[in-house]
Amino acid sequence: QVQLVESGGRLVQAGASLRLACVVSGRASVYNAMGWFRRAPGKEREFVAGITWIAGTTLYEDSVKGRFNISRDNALSTLYLQMNDLKAEDTAVYYCAAAQRWSIPTAQNQYSYWGQGTQVTVSS
Repeated sequence: QVQLVESGGRLVQAGASLRLACVVSGRASVYNAMGWFRRAPGKEREFVAGITWIAGTTLYEDSVKGRFNISRDNALSTLYLQMNDLKAEDTAVYYCAAAQRWSIPTAQNQYSYWGQGTQVTVSS
């Protein structure tokens, strides 16, 4: 069993920065790929960014490239999403997820475990 707990979401103004964290516990070692997803109001949940625990390979959705940075701290078993230059369209519930894959999947059905989500609201 793997547990994921996100934190860091809050209300910010457009242009601000925010860092989300996801603490991973349980049998986390079998899950090499980690992802951040988001669900905006009235929309489907979508892939935002992913990283592999061992190699640190990263992948980003086009709309966040250059603004968001995903990283991990292996010693703390924590995944981060640094979000800069936030826009109103970044408003969503953000979820972290774990996948038993060597590459980074973008499809949510490839992820086995999910956190409860953290709300990010960007006011324009």
